[in-house]
Amino acid sequence: MLRTSIFITNLSNQAMDDRTEILRLLMKQVGISSFQILSERTGISRRAIDTLRKRNAATLRYADLAKLAEVLQIEVTEVIAKFIRNSNNPESPISEIAALREEYQRLQQKLELQKFELRSQFERDAIQQLESLILQLPSAAYAAQQNPNMLAKNILPLLRPIDALLQKWGITTIGAVGKEVNFDSQKHQLMEGSDEIKEGDIAIVRYVGYMQGEKLLYRARVSIAI
Repeated sequence: MLRTSIFITNLSNQAMDDRTEILRLLMKQVGISSFQILSERTGISRRAIDTLRKRNAATLRYADLAKLAEVLQIEVTEVIAKFIRNSNNPESPISEIAALREEYQRLQQKLELQKFELRSQFERDAIQQLESLILQLPSAAYAAQQNPNMLAKNILPLLRPIDALLQKWGITTIGAVGKEVNFDSQKHQLMEGSDEIKEGDIAIVRYVGYMQGEKLLYRARVSIAI
């Protein structure tokens, strides 16, 4: 008899801790028909959703609870109230919310710091690659203004850092200025003012295009060969 009583008590406790039907009702109100769809819309794993159904939301991150609340169109505090198991301490839900929010804010700050560090590193790398160009181009431009007869080819070596930077980023050119190519609408763009051109017709590259791996960045601008 005692064992039966304990078994019934355990079942009762499990039923009290099971929030599946409550979650289903909230999902139904926003047109979500399955836990898989809920997982996809919130970006929360199925395991985390199962944890929620068992009323163990306190083990989840505040960011997950906030996203869940957004998708279910309820307040985060309501998620906490419905899916965190009550304790003997009446202040427990409040302290749990505060702890989760603090963790979320800490992670947000860490993410912002990482983004700042990555951006700073990117800028340092770019500046390092372009160092000679940045330092010498203004002087070269001034010299060209002072001496109209200065050959443009004397400035070309200053452009090498740009080529090196593009190569480092995996960016390649489409065509070469002045070269004839067979027109390909996927890679070439006919310049304004030019006559119509057909696929495969001979064209001349006026401005090179760029690709990064398989991704097209800019089509090469071409004109019809005379």
